[in-house]
Amino acid sequence: MDIDVYPGEVHAVVGENGAGKSTLMKIASGVHQPDSGSLRIAGEPVVLHNPREAQAAGVGIIHQEFNLLPERTVAENVFLGREPTRRGLVDRRAMRARTAELLASVGAETVRPTDRVGQLGVAQQQVVEIVKALSLDARILIMDEPTAALADHEVELLYALVRRLQARGIGILYVSHRLAEVFDLSSRITVLKDGRRVVTVDTADATPEALVRHMVGRELASYYPPKAGAPGAALVTLAGAGNGRLRPIDLELRSGEVLGVGGLQGSGRSALARALFGVESFTAGQMTLDGKPVRPRSPRQAVRAGIAYVTEDRKGEGLALSQSVLDNALLASRAATPRWFGGGARTTSVRALLAAVEVHAAGVDQEVRYLSGGNQQKVVLARWLAMAPRVLLFDEPTRGIDVGAKAAIHELIRDLADKGAAVLMISSELPELLGMSDRIVVMRDGALAGELPGDASEEAVLSLATGTPHEVPA
Repeated sequence: MDIDVYPGEVHAVVGENGAGKSTLMKIASGVHQPDSGSLRIAGEPVVLHNPREAQAAGVGIIHQEFNLLPERTVAENVFLGREPTRRGLVDRRAMRARTAELLASVGAETVRPTDRVGQLGVAQQQVVEIVKALSLDARILIMDEPTAALADHEVELLYALVRRLQARGIGILYVSHRLAEVFDLSSRITVLKDGRRVVTVDTADATPEALVRHMVGRELASYYPPKAGAPGAALVTLAGAGNGRLRPIDLELRSGEVLGVGGLQGSGRSALARALFGVESFTAGQMTLDGKPVRPRSPRQAVRAGIAYVTEDRKGEGLALSQSVLDNALLASRAATPRWFGGGARTTSVRALLAAVEVHAAGVDQEVRYLSGGNQQKVVLARWLAMAPRVLLFDEPTRGIDVGAKAAIHELIRDLADKGAAVLMISSELPELLGMSDRIVVMRDGALAGELPGDASEEAVLSLATGTPHEVPA
């Protein structure tokens, strides 16, 4: 594979999950060593045996999956292994001061150097990763899905930061599944497929349709499946339901419907899903399922009531990374019923589901950590499909997943709704929210800010999310 990046250039790299993007970036950053070929920086050949050597050579990387220590502070994570010293001791004051400068440079006003990383949200942890890479004073910066967990207003901050880095002459390799970002930021685009470079094109000469065709090898006639007709009756009803994170909420989840939930990071979207699933239970109001009062006090109770939850943090909360594909797919079944009950038939059924959702792995005994993001998400979906849930809660179901895998997951979500399930889908991507939802509710400050039809505009969603007025065209 041949690829290059010039000073001050943003060179985008796109492709389906498993195309080789992350592997290529790990070679460039010293995580893996190439079996052949050469790597040159400023025209000089270099051999990078490990990430530390890459950092010393001026290569920084922002990984798709976080590499942070949750029990340490932001400053300690940013300067891990490179702590400033004074008289032989770590100079914590200097470390915090420098971290504060870096945070201010990216406009991260809600993150403090002394915050413990494990108490930060997903978007805030991504900011820490970005600041950590910037602290290396890199000449080449590799960004592997840097906006996967960021809200729209945080993406704008990243855009501004990327442009400042360009002005300083830093070359950027930008890996993203979000084609809008690719066209906004890059000057050239390289498409990978099956571990090979398919084409490198000038962004000005490219189109989204052509890139998708190169990535998946086929036309995608539509990004989203057809929406449902008339929904069924209310399956879940909330009346004044709330807890420490949520103000009283009145809401219906109807069978046969995809209910989209919009809002900014921290608006209460995830808190709503976690309350419905019993992670952080409702403490006030009433929740009914099929007209009968129910209030799950734990995920196990929610599963037994027929509720499934696909968390936004796939690796941190959704998977047991060191366990096999099959064991991960069986987690919910084993939690809901004794392990010995129907074991053989249950395993056979789950194997069939893994094949049906087209999980690509070396085998069901392969550790799930080695799968691509899209295939990991399909394992999570197979786990819940095995339970035949009546209510499915999806929190950012396609975060960090390529366009081909996104289309497959969108089809699965729509198929579940068409078969009568009630689906709640949280998404920070407005095109996805509008393309998939039959009805949309928007949250702000832990409460419902309003409800919109599925064919609403992006401006209408953002107006409710931010609390700014929006004029509806006559």
